[in-house]
Amino acid sequence: MTSDSSQGGQMEVRFEGPVELQMLRELTHRLGSNPLLAQASTGNTSLKLDGVLWIKASGRWMADARQNEILIPLDLADVHRECLERDLDPAERYPGASLETAMHALLPHRVVLHVHCVNTIAWAVRSDARAQLQDRLGGLRWRWIPYVESGLPLGRAIRNALSGGDANIDADVFVLGNHGLVIGAETCRAAENLLSEVGRRLAIPPRQAHPADYTVLAEASAGSLWDLPDDDAIHALATDAVSRAIVAGGLLYPCQAIFSNSSTPALFRSIACSDSPDEWTARYRHRPLLLIEGRGVLIGKSMTSAECAMISGLAQVVQRIPAAAPIRYLTDAEIANSSSAVAYRYRELANERIGGGAGARVLSGASGKSLAS
Repeated sequence: MTSDSSQGGQMEVRFEGPVELQMLRELTHRLGSNPLLAQASTGNTSLKLDGVLWIKASGRWMADARQNEILIPLDLADVHRECLERDLDPAERYPGASLETAMHALLPHRVVLHVHCVNTIAWAVRSDARAQLQDRLGGLRWRWIPYVESGLPLGRAIRNALSGGDANIDADVFVLGNHGLVIGAETCRAAENLLSEVGRRLAIPPRQAHPADYTVLAEASAGSLWDLPDDDAIHALATDAVSRAIVAGGLLYPCQAIFSNSSTPALFRSIACSDSPDEWTARYRHRPLLLIEGRGVLIGKSMTSAECAMISGLAQVVQRIPAAAPIRYLTDAEIANSSSAVAYRYRELANERIGGGAGARVLSGASGKSLAS
């Protein structure tokens, strides 16, 4: 693949190019095809090559990196000159650029990976996360980044966490509070190896949840506004008492709010099984999700594959949070910031996913069935 300069720092893409870029495309596909690392369009990757920042486009699914051109080229000097030096967010200047373009541009590493690793998030939503991670990540060059809004604020926070700013790379692993994980390295292979090592250290076995009551769910969904999810793991949100308590307490991370279009945890609070399906239709007809206490989950028939993927990821996260863990939920102000116009556009792009191919398998859960059509 090659690129030509064009107006405003955005560059024209042509399908051919250097080996390093092809390696990034393959790595992006592998990350996006692992539902424990990325759900729907979450996560992004980048490569700095000959003055060009190649970065995943906003709202695109990493799993589609093999069959669709989801990496866009930006003139790195232009990004710094026109945005970062003027304290402007690149995501607002360059059409289609990732929400996290500022972070990728500000980090000095040639290769940057940002994933929504469910194991990492299960640690990152805890109020004692930094202390818990100290021993687990011992020996690695890592930093804890307390929650900060995506975009330019997050980019600044990560750069400032480096001793001496961007002149001295003294950290390659960044755990983002209530968000995810960032890895930096000089090559794709080194970045993937480091990601694998961090994943090994932070792995948490999920709690075993009581099986769903498929008889009740099938009867309740017949002729209704809802259907059974294809991912059996989603039912743990309703059948596991610990998970019910966690999701009822608040919103854990921005994508939960963005893709559920919810500013409160009300959507994730379970309803009594004693109510009849007719009562559910009357009282909850506008809900895209029903958590039926002790029985399982029903999803709205209009729910998109991106929204389903996010619910699957949420279930995986909360199944890894112990009952006694102190949780740090997003504040009202943080939830409000995650509902910005840029975030809304990101959600719409993810829901309008182009193509499918191998990426459709990203939504497979414990049942091995796909949530994508």
